[in-house]
Amino acid sequence: MASTDTAPKAARARPLSPHLEIYRFTLTMAMSIAHRITGVGLYIGVLLMAWFLIAASMDASSFALFTGFIQSFVGRIVLFGFTWALLHHMLGGIRHFIWDAGYGMDDPMRERLAQATLAGGFALTVIVWAVGYAVR
Repeated sequence: MASTDTAPKAARARPLSPHLEIYRFTLTMAMSIAHRITGVGLYIGVLLMAWFLIAASMDASSFALFTGFIQSFVGRIVLFGFTWALLHHMLGGIRHFIWDAGYGMDDPMRERLAQATLAGGFALTVIVWAVGYAVR
């Protein structure tokens, strides 16, 4: 009895696309993943901003509840994380804009841009918070 599968045996064994196991994990990959995660973090941060706007438009007790949370240790960690997510996501967008313009895709520049995105996100976050505390 003949098999109904007429494709050659070698063609069936070949994967349709490269599998994750053949790639070496790089910083550029990590920054791509972080860019997506910070996008989700920004969505959650928008909910925090909506809470602020709703509390500000209501009575003093509602605003006091928001202020109490944001001034707590946990609230400041959340706000610091939101600041980092915003700045990291912005730098990742700039990196992608540079790539879309046709620059920075070569091996050493690609890794340097990923390093700059990572270091720049943390550095800008610390600068924003330092300026915020200095002005306060």
